[in-house]
Amino acid sequence: MARRKGAGHPDNIKGGARKKVLEGMFNRALITPDGEGWCVAAEGYDALGMKRPHVNAKHISKFEAKLDAIIANAEAAQDDTADADPELESAVAQAEASFKTPVKAPRTRDNSKQAEVIRMLQRPEGATIGQICTATGWQAHTVRGTFAGAFKKKLGLTIVSDKPQGGERVYRIA
Repeated sequence: MARRKGAGHPDNIKGGARKKVLEGMFNRALITPDGEGWCVAAEGYDALGMKRPHVNAKHISKFEAKLDAIIANAEAAQDDTADADPELESAVAQAEASFKTPVKAPRTRDNSKQAEVIRMLQRPEGATIGQICTATGWQAHTVRGTFAGAFKKKLGLTIVSDKPQGGERVYRIA
């Protein structure tokens, strides 16, 4: 892992804010602890688009050297799987597709209040908010909310309204 002593942090970041910034960078593996301070990790150089400094093999512990070798072997093995068996790849793709839950069409019951309102709106004369409130026991704001939410958004119905002169607004399904 390439490390280089960081230049520090701005003087205007103090206390809890400084701690949060350092924790965030550490959690993203951009910095690593180095004795009493912090060092820029290899991933930090990559994130900044900077060339990693040359790492002298004498400064890398045996553990880090083994870890680097394991990672390199894993990356090489991953590259080798790119030319994997097409039949196997097809089977994996089919299995992954079967994991997705199918989108179910919204359902309505014939005896529900929602179905009753839809039937009222399908009539040639349509229905007023007052008529729907009387038939369902709902309040006016519930009826309007049902029009916008359940009917328009979920069921995709188009609801039109007319207001005859001096009369009450009448709603219909287009």
